[in-house]
Amino acid sequence: MNFRWLNALLWGNSVALAWMWGLGLFFSVQMTFMFGLQGLLLFAIPNALGLMLFGFLTQKVALSHAGGQESLAIFFDKFAKPFRLILYLYQLLALTLTVFALVRYLFVPLQLTAGPLFALYLCLIVFVILAAGCLFGEEFGIEKIKHSHTLMGLVLLGCIGIILLGLRPLLPVAFTWSSPFPKEWTGPSFWGYATPLIVGLLVGPWLDLQHWQRAIQIHREKTSIRMSYFFGGGIFFLLLLFHGCLAWWVMGKEGLPLSAIEARDGFKYAHDLVTRYFMRNYHSAGWMPMAYFTFLSICVLTTLDSGYIALKWFLGSNVDKSQNMLIGLIPKQIIASPIPSFMLVGVVTLGGIWAKLELEYFMVAYASFFVGYAALAIARCFVPNSQQPLPQIRMFSMASMSIVIFAFGYLNSQTSLLLLGSLMPLVYVCWLVFNTDLLRVVHEKAGEVMEAAAEIPAIRAMTRAATAVTGSDVRAPENDHALAGHFEGKWFVYSMIATYADTNSVGNVYFGMYPMYVGKTRELFFNATMPEFDLKTTKFYILTRSFEHKFVREAREFDRITVKIRIGEYNRKFCTLEHQIFNSDHALLGKGKQSLLFVSAKDYSLLDIPPEVYTSFISYA
Repeated sequence: MNFRWLNALLWGNSVALAWMWGLGLFFSVQMTFMFGLQGLLLFAIPNALGLMLFGFLTQKVALSHAGGQESLAIFFDKFAKPFRLILYLYQLLALTLTVFALVRYLFVPLQLTAGPLFALYLCLIVFVILAAGCLFGEEFGIEKIKHSHTLMGLVLLGCIGIILLGLRPLLPVAFTWSSPFPKEWTGPSFWGYATPLIVGLLVGPWLDLQHWQRAIQIHREKTSIRMSYFFGGGIFFLLLLFHGCLAWWVMGKEGLPLSAIEARDGFKYAHDLVTRYFMRNYHSAGWMPMAYFTFLSICVLTTLDSGYIALKWFLGSNVDKSQNMLIGLIPKQIIASPIPSFMLVGVVTLGGIWAKLELEYFMVAYASFFVGYAALAIARCFVPNSQQPLPQIRMFSMASMSIVIFAFGYLNSQTSLLLLGSLMPLVYVCWLVFNTDLLRVVHEKAGEVMEAAAEIPAIRAMTRAATAVTGSDVRAPENDHALAGHFEGKWFVYSMIATYADTNSVGNVYFGMYPMYVGKTRELFFNATMPEFDLKTTKFYILTRSFEHKFVREAREFDRITVKIRIGEYNRKFCTLEHQIFNSDHALLGKGKQSLLFVSAKDYSLLDIPPEVYTSFISYA
């Protein structure tokens, strides 16, 4: 128990450091500048609560699904399918925002990029930052990252200690709940910022690949996800509080003229006010400037290495399951590698620095565009029938409208538009869930009730009598059943009669015969779909990777056994077949699935699914 508690604390530290990306790192300073300590708490509390709620709810998801320590991984594999592009874009923008913020608010104020070689220095700095993230991400996988983050956390704690010892006093005498410069910020009102922050921060972790990967790994290690994220939220809250209070202290020392810089949009920003203060007082502040710069660098590095590991895990998993033939033509090492994504992050960062953008321009997406997707993701974790197709066009249209409305509201200081841009996706998702998913749930539950009722002897007898008169769609008529089977839609159907040789001493069909029935039907299915396949000349073999079957009822001698088999799903390497077995009364005897793989006939090396197999199977998938 003590080990699990310690493991949860280590994971909590990693959760907090990975969440100290550009948004949390520098926006805590801006919120303190705009609205004082109440602005800082408004930003910090929903941020920490968002992490804790994610851990609390994902723990419930993990415990409510079968699969043991892999239950959350199995759930995420299905859950992420409709959100794959959004999850990738969310992670990509988070990394871009983080690198941009560090360069824009640390290296640019330090004037390391000034002079005639500005562009060259800037490219080199961005390259070094990204390379460091790749290096640490490659060196420490998800199993080891908590240990590397523990060491970085200790260094971070030392930096904070050096800074705190140098601050005398820590806070100005005027400890009030209002901004020290209330007339300086002429942008949107307090509530125009409060509502988007609360909404965006509470739902934000649900689209972050880093958190899903951490939660899955924590559950695999038999550690409480809830406790880990409780520690993570608490540590993260303290880090935000420290950075915001440090900014408050600097504003009290510097005063109005040096605290903010006016941008192109007419607003005054102060993300880098602490950096500029330590730059001006570098020689008289002792070790404090170096400790602060190290603090910023560690926070960014622990985000980048986490992002690298998460992207590598996510991209690799999706490439293996991809059904796109074009993706199969590109080497997996390129598609599954985070390096191209990191290169794109560098390009966008350099473009943002050149255009003199601010952090808020990147953050708009998290307060509007991603809100609807995150809310729908949460709903799909707990609302039944959660794996129905995602209304991609409708969701994208709503997200695009919300981000435009929010941007107009921000640039024109219209609080009502800011509120509309953030709340509109939530309202739409609520309507979508309760108007669409609820109807589907009712329909499915009605089907389950009818299926259960069909098992009542009286109703089953009535159904059998009706079937004798009107016919049934479950099986083909006797005289229409081909000797080699036939197709009913996408199902291949084959029937046979159980005889004495199929039974055991008790008189029912021996359990080992059912896989043989399925195997026989599978071979006939192959023969029907690939009639030109010749075992003597083939360049590939089809092997069974796994087989599972759930027994529901028994069959007896002279029962008519009907086996149905179809293509369940497939990716570039494997194909899954689903099967169902019925008796003479059309009652389900059992069901299951099997996974097939393809190997070279020459050396038995694993192959992608051969093109001729795709051609044969695709119409039945």
